[in-house]
Amino acid sequence: MAKVKSIYQCQECGATSSQWAGQCPGCQAWNSLVESVQAPEPVKGRSGGYAGAMPARSKLSAIKPERLARLGSGYSEFDRVLGGGFVPGSVILLGGAPGAGKSTLLLQVTTLLSGQKPCLYVTGEESLEQIALRAQRLGLNGDQLECVSETRVEAIAAMVEQVKPALLVVDSVQVMQVESLSGAPGSVGQVRESAAQLTRLAKATGVIVLLVGHVTKEGALAGPKVLEHIIDASLLLDGDSGGRFRTLRAHKNRFGSVGELGVFAMTETGLREVKNPSAIFLSRPESVAPGSSVICTWEGTRPLLVEVQALVDSSLGGSPKRIAVGLDGQRLAMLLAILHRHGHVQLGDQDVFVNAVGGVKVTETGADLGLLLACVSSFRGKTIPKDWVIFGEVGLSGEVRPVASGQERIREAAKHGFKKAIVPSANAPKQPVSGIEVCRVERISQVLELFDES
Repeated sequence: MAKVKSIYQCQECGATSSQWAGQCPGCQAWNSLVESVQAPEPVKGRSGGYAGAMPARSKLSAIKPERLARLGSGYSEFDRVLGGGFVPGSVILLGGAPGAGKSTLLLQVTTLLSGQKPCLYVTGEESLEQIALRAQRLGLNGDQLECVSETRVEAIAAMVEQVKPALLVVDSVQVMQVESLSGAPGSVGQVRESAAQLTRLAKATGVIVLLVGHVTKEGALAGPKVLEHIIDASLLLDGDSGGRFRTLRAHKNRFGSVGELGVFAMTETGLREVKNPSAIFLSRPESVAPGSSVICTWEGTRPLLVEVQALVDSSLGGSPKRIAVGLDGQRLAMLLAILHRHGHVQLGDQDVFVNAVGGVKVTETGADLGLLLACVSSFRGKTIPKDWVIFGEVGLSGEVRPVASGQERIREAAKHGFKKAIVPSANAPKQPVSGIEVCRVERISQVLELFDES
């Protein structure tokens, strides 16, 4: 069998070259040529057209989609992010920083599922002895789990045909290689072609493929961008390796929402689910210092209570600092301008530092009101009452705009013992919520008046 010829293709304009060059000969872009497999010449018929059998066509209204039965992972937080469980034939990429717990989580999932369905764990970075030591340390039962140390995609495909697993884990895609393609494992061409062949394997056999991916220093998934277009779901396990909690988010999911958040705690026996994430993000001391507020954000299909801390201090340099951890830094600068214009609170000569406690990342605009009040609290040295919960979007004209699922947020706050909720007027419930007082506000000036009277 003749060896497949490789070419170098520009990722910007699509031009091809027989050898690698630092600059594309077509569009003059630098470092845009990546190795790929040259497609074989198409077979033409006598008329010069397509010689094969034409695929059958169907009207869209005549297609009856079958509802595929999802396979539960055994962890409700994982299933929540996936959209309800694994879909047969899907390809899922799980990324995360070194030490985040990717291999630990997947080993826990496969050992649990192997008691119900056949599973195959392929490791290319670790030896089988290391996998066994981890399973022993975590107290996992691996009697039914098939493990193999392999990096050749063709050999993995042969094993899938033999074992016929319901779930295939490949750890990691960066060390896989296709024998017919030249290039070292981890190169752009090898990673892309390995993922493409594993995806075709999943669609042809119905096996669920879980790929482990590395991340760059910026926190993005390493490898070619086309890798994220091939797969069905892209998950990111985030968290400080020295911290206790890990968050799992979906950046792409063809079978569910991308707004869901799964929370795990790293223990001596592996990752454990956190059923009530609000409780861990609200571990506040008895005496609350100025600059601390509690917001109620919305993550996927559930509310989440998060403590936001702010530190406002006199700037020693010519340009004040604006630093946000877990929040949008550009939105912070905009909110401070709104606070000055419509709240008459001048923080232009102050350094402002804000942080979302617990390592969670707040991306929605419902945190605006609580964030501004935390900054005012730190600036004035006055504590926000501990039983207050605040949410709402702040507009450029100083108005407080409503957010989605307002009543569910208020009920979540009441369930955790909060006595007063500062909410947009449009989010106030028509019927009183037991155990909590709801204060309606329409402008940022009203919020500041409530804070001054507290």
